[in-house]
Amino acid sequence: MRHVAVVDLGYGDAGKGTVVDWLCATRPVHTVIRFNGGAQAAHNVVLRDGRHHTFAQFGAGTFHPGVRTHLSRHVVVDPLALAAEADHLATVGVTDALDRLTVDGDALLATPYHRAANQAREIARGADRHGSCGLGVGEAVAYGLAHPDDAPRVGDCRRPALLRRRLTALRDRLTAELGPLDAPPVEDCLPAFTGFAGRVAIVDGTWLAGALHAGTCVFEGAQGVLLDEWHGFHPYTTWSTTTFANADSLLAEAGQSGDVTRVGVLRVVTTRHGAGPLVTEDPTLSLADPHNPTNPWQGRFRFGHFDAVAHRYALAAAGKVDGLALTHLDLAGPDLRICRRYDTTGQLTPGPPGDLDRQAALTARLLRSRPVYDEPPTDWAEAVRTELGTPVVLTSHGPTADDKTPHGPLLAPPALVRAG
Repeated sequence: MRHVAVVDLGYGDAGKGTVVDWLCATRPVHTVIRFNGGAQAAHNVVLRDGRHHTFAQFGAGTFHPGVRTHLSRHVVVDPLALAAEADHLATVGVTDALDRLTVDGDALLATPYHRAANQAREIARGADRHGSCGLGVGEAVAYGLAHPDDAPRVGDCRRPALLRRRLTALRDRLTAELGPLDAPPVEDCLPAFTGFAGRVAIVDGTWLAGALHAGTCVFEGAQGVLLDEWHGFHPYTTWSTTTFANADSLLAEAGQSGDVTRVGVLRVVTTRHGAGPLVTEDPTLSLADPHNPTNPWQGRFRFGHFDAVAHRYALAAAGKVDGLALTHLDLAGPDLRICRRYDTTGQLTPGPPGDLDRQAALTARLLRSRPVYDEPPTDWAEAVRTELGTPVVLTSHGPTADDKTPHGPLLAPPALVRAG
């Protein structure tokens, strides 16, 4: 079977993790490849026996024996958070997660200094917070862009003297800019990072080509296209490419360009965690998400009606999508409607990557826009297919793999394809 890439076509939290878990439950998967984001990801997987884990850096197929995780160079790796995540996985029966993990040595490191700087900047913004998760992922990317030859990377964890110099320079630069940081001394951080290097397999870029040739791999995206660093609604965005672009580049480097089925994930309810535009937001919707509570950094989890305008924009920004996974259909009650157009427009057009002034102007426009609603659809999958011009190939009515139903051959489990 071709490889599969899974990307969220909303503001995140659409159910990428549960889709990846279903893929790994229904076919042999060699490796789940993370290709953007970092420890701020929160991909919830619930098993039929009730066990639950929120996957941040490990791939959401980790509950399935033998399925590996690879953190590509496009991921910002936080070894401290990774250790805590491995500890929780052990409590729910997965004791070998670190043994099934490989990490590209060129990936940026997220450190306590990045986290402290991230939180200090958000606090300083006051009411104008961007909705950051406060984990330092964007701070690590920004520092890497400003100091590409001096930014701490995963491979440095095997070279303590180099890592010490880079952590010291990082701390000193951020302290000079922001004042004293709420972070431990460099000497207290070093053992955790060097211990990480001794526990996990740190590899170079050639490892991934072997995995891609060894069997089916699932590329698991983080966050959502509407938060993309270039196409999201600036400044309420992430420092990460959330489209298929990074997965495409990794496949191309391995000589497997195009050998992938591209799946876009959407909630039937359009949601957003944190500040920024959500045109269809409706506080009267009596909905809640137990896995997305209000937190001090992002704020509250917001609900809105299905926003076909925003999701069409995400499709255009993401490029070719072979099929849609429509999740949370168990929430599609009689009060949930579909927005096919705003009072200002029915179509949003992505601009060239890098034009953040254009994206900021688009954000201001969206904050002034109001939704125009039609009657609730009787068949949500058909309504979404019609509005977005893309087939719905998987529907989900609950959190477990058993709650998923494939439609058509695109994502059908191999045994069903052979039987058919």
